[in-house]
Amino acid sequence: MKKVLLAGESWTSFTTHIKGFDIFTTSKYGEGATWLINALESAGYLVTFMPNHYVAEKFPHTMEEMQEYDAIILSDCGSNTLLLPPKTFDESVASPNRCEELKKYVLEGGGLCLVGGYMSFSGVDAKARFGKTPIKDVCPVDILEVDDRAENPQGIKPVIIDASHPVFTGIPSSWPAFLGYNKTVANKSKGLVIATIGDDPFVALGKYGKGRTSVFTSDCSPHWAPPEFCNWKYYDRFWANLMDWTTEK
Repeated sequence: MKKVLLAGESWTSFTTHIKGFDIFTTSKYGEGATWLINALESAGYLVTFMPNHYVAEKFPHTMEEMQEYDAIILSDCGSNTLLLPPKTFDESVASPNRCEELKKYVLEGGGLCLVGGYMSFSGVDAKARFGKTPIKDVCPVDILEVDDRAENPQGIKPVIIDASHPVFTGIPSSWPAFLGYNKTVANKSKGLVIATIGDDPFVALGKYGKGRTSVFTSDCSPHWAPPEFCNWKYYDRFWANLMDWTTEK
């Protein structure tokens, strides 16, 4: 059974309520990983889910630790969460650059999947900033250095370029609409774009050293991925296909 580490896909919301003279606050924790976890487990993968608030301390620190997994998925988990473990940020203790270790992990045969979101690729206000990390060297598209959100509240449908590719086996060419995605730039020297959205990459694939990297530039869960996609009858099949390709040796 292949093992996958899914990092990210969680958040905590802090809300201020103002009612006339009085103010009070509430907080709420949420996760968006359920659909993706169910899809991969249905395909026979053993999934370890690591929410964002655990990533800084518990995400593998070295390539050797990462090699416990056949693939690692980063979804809505910015580079700072990887680069600034508590001992480094709070105590000024040196630690491995986990973005560099992820690059080594791919080159030595690991599978890496980058999924879109407000803290993916460059991200909102360019705070995810993966284009400034070594991960850019094993990414099949070029990552912007500015806020890369392409908001499409009216809905936008992806276009499948290579319907014969194994990633799209058993999946129709007509997809549900998405409400946004991370804008990236195709780079033929780095990878192959097999689906587009707008004028930009939607699904792209690359081989580096002994490993592989795949990108899906929209979300795997709300809000960019509406119920029409999350509950789509081909949702599970797509993610299984994508992970099968990403983990192929």
